[in-house]
Amino acid sequence: MDSPVKSQRMKNAVAPPSAPDGGYAWFVLLSCFLVFGLTFGIIKAFGVFYIEIHQYFETTATGASWITSVAVATMHIVAPVASALSARYSHRSVVIIGGLICSIGVITGTFARNLIELYFTVGFLNGLGCALTWTPTVTMLGLYFEKRRPVANALASAGECILTFVFTPLFQLLVDSFSWRGALLIVGGLQLNLCVCGMLLRPLTGATHITRVSEVKGEEEHVLLESLAKEGLEQRKPNCVKEEEQRISQGSDQTIKKTYNLKEPEEKPPELRNIILRYVDYTLITNARFMVYSMFGVFAALGFFAPPLFLIPYARSKGIEEYQAAALMSISAVLDLFGRVFFGWVANLRLVATVQQLIVTVILLGTVLLICPLASSFPELAAFSAAYGLVFGATVAIHITVLAEVVGVQRLGSALGFFMLIRSSGGLLGPPIAGFFIDKMSDYGTGFLMAGVALLVSALFLLLLHQMNCRNRGHPHQEPQYATGQKGTREVSELEQKSRT
Repeated sequence: MDSPVKSQRMKNAVAPPSAPDGGYAWFVLLSCFLVFGLTFGIIKAFGVFYIEIHQYFETTATGASWITSVAVATMHIVAPVASALSARYSHRSVVIIGGLICSIGVITGTFARNLIELYFTVGFLNGLGCALTWTPTVTMLGLYFEKRRPVANALASAGECILTFVFTPLFQLLVDSFSWRGALLIVGGLQLNLCVCGMLLRPLTGATHITRVSEVKGEEEHVLLESLAKEGLEQRKPNCVKEEEQRISQGSDQTIKKTYNLKEPEEKPPELRNIILRYVDYTLITNARFMVYSMFGVFAALGFFAPPLFLIPYARSKGIEEYQAAALMSISAVLDLFGRVFFGWVANLRLVATVQQLIVTVILLGTVLLICPLASSFPELAAFSAAYGLVFGATVAIHITVLAEVVGVQRLGSALGFFMLIRSSGGLLGPPIAGFFIDKMSDYGTGFLMAGVALLVSALFLLLLHQMNCRNRGHPHQEPQYATGQKGTREVSELEQKSRT
């Protein structure tokens, strides 16, 4: 009678780890804080290098902007791979390897002889490393926090703001002192700290990672269900044990399939499907709300990455001194930090639906970008930078929280990877499209106009998502739960209930 042992083993296997919301979770938060700064913070501060590279290689605005675009797009495209590798191995090892790739890519970029080599090193390799560090770290943060998740996401993303504030004038100083090649070499050394961030990612104590514990091999599940069925029959007819066991042994496969609607263990496609779902939950593409939210991500990415890249060149084109132009990014970073923390706290109060809050901030962000070309003096540009940073921070603070609400935290790892993959097209094309308009109009202000329009279009998809949420409020849609373990838990509980009757 080893079925109770197997039953208990199954319960322990599929039970998801609880989020502690404290204790070691704060070290995971610190790791995520630094990862945000050493990935997106460096990308946002890259505008300092943009001017130097643009002049050194005598290229167009579009040509120089492809460096950032390739990095951002690679980071997004590789995100699902990073999620799968984290599920297969561990978050810690993937992040450490990603940190090494980041550092090697940027350091190798210091020896680039043309833009193509910069696209591959500072663009592709750096983006690849960023994907392998950022995606697993954010996923781990979502597992460690539940009640305080909005605040935790806001505090972690604040690392992007604080380090952008520090890096922008620092990079300008390094460029002035050691040229852009020497400055890139130092940046590559800084990114080695991503490996330290990976070492801080410790799995939840007493539980296996949530994306792996939910998968039970088909053969083990078949044996467990058969043993539970036998146990139930023994309890119902104690006087006919031998007779019932003989009947089950003769037709166990057919009986179990008929009673519990299970497929034959010999069928290979379900087993292959479970293996794939263990690492990549591709069923997300059938989730209409997730796909609508992903379309929001595409158009939002068109407007997210162009303004930080072109803010410093735009200020320089208006006659602003180089250190004052760099200070604009620092001003934006300070207000960005305040916006993330404050509006993350507001989201945690649950005063309104998180998606409604996101709709308002995205519309405000698009409006602010449309107003940017009206600014020409340093005080006006400082006011724009402050407004942009505040609303941008309010937007970034909650967009991952909305994603978790759309798909559930159990599927956040795969959802984040797919979301980044779909959004990659916007991240790839945003800066070059803005650069195209800048080259045609000979005005950096047109890049901000393009970004503003893209963000307003993205808000339309959020409005559609909100309407879908309202329609489903009375009758919540049951999403497929292959990768969450809930299906397995429900079947086991039903079998145990039947076995006791």
